[in-house]
Amino acid sequence: MYFNDLRMESSISSTEAARHLGDVLSRIKHTGESVVLTKSDKPLARLVPIGACRQATGAKIMAALERLPVDASFGDDLETVNHTD
Repeated sequence: MYFNDLRMESSISSTEAARHLGDVLSRIKHTGESVVLTKSDKPLARLVPIGACRQATGAKIMAALERLPVDASFGDDLETVNHTD
């Protein structure tokens, strides 16, 4: 199996996805899960079932935002940009 586990979102390297694209698309179609493509172990893109784009709710959007990595220095970066302008 090319996926790391059976969560509702799996990850796979872009190389493995290219080699097994049919399997990846079949899994997305039949399970409804999304797949994160990685390059050098870093997230690159997400493949989602076509219907998933139309089913976004506020709760799903908030849950997705909560999964994003937090950059503690982002506020400092904004301050730097503001002072530069």
